[in-house]
Amino acid sequence: MSTHAKRERLLLADLLEAAGPEAPTLCEGWTARELAAHVVVRERRLDAAGGILIGALKNRLDRVQAEFAEKPFEELIQLIRTGPPKFSPYSLKQIDEGANAVEFYVHAEDVRRAQPDWTPRVLDPVFSDALWARLEKAARVMGRKAPVGIVLRRPDGQTAVAHKGTPVVTVTGEPGELMLFAYGRQDAARVEIEGEKEAATRALEAKLGI
Repeated sequence: MSTHAKRERLLLADLLEAAGPEAPTLCEGWTARELAAHVVVRERRLDAAGGILIGALKNRLDRVQAEFAEKPFEELIQLIRTGPPKFSPYSLKQIDEGANAVEFYVHAEDVRRAQPDWTPRVLDPVFSDALWARLEKAARVMGRKAPVGIVLRRPDGQTAVAHKGTPVVTVTGEPGELMLFAYGRQDAARVEIEGEKEAATRALEAKLGI
């Protein structure tokens, strides 16, 4: 049985290929080519990928990512499809699933939702539950910079607190949409927001994500 990460990897590669290298994405300032380079560097150049989280390494990351962005787009797509080399920790199924299922889902939507004719994707219940489980664990990390309290709520009433504080804004939607919201794609997420108007605006404009 294929994992969620493997399926989302192949979908992301297909979407990037169909969009073309110069297509826009929801990642500010990145074209499809630059997003593809980011995905490849994250898996294949661990010496540089630390810059995603560590500020002191960001210049190295930017330099290596720019080098990869110069490669033929078709090569980048193939590198995404084939996955990480054997020496990469991402080649281990458990790490791949834990680190990449959400990553590839979000980036696939970064490509899809930047196109003018995109339509909502219906996720299977098992994957939705998997996304929710990850969101419950990571919500407070992704919402740590929020200027207002944020509660994420599924249609069935389950909730996860992204940030404690007042006033409180409640964001309701399917797990995939809530994941996009928490990852900083608030404008593209199909959610409903309840709370004071000013607080809701601040939540929509907040710097959320890892």
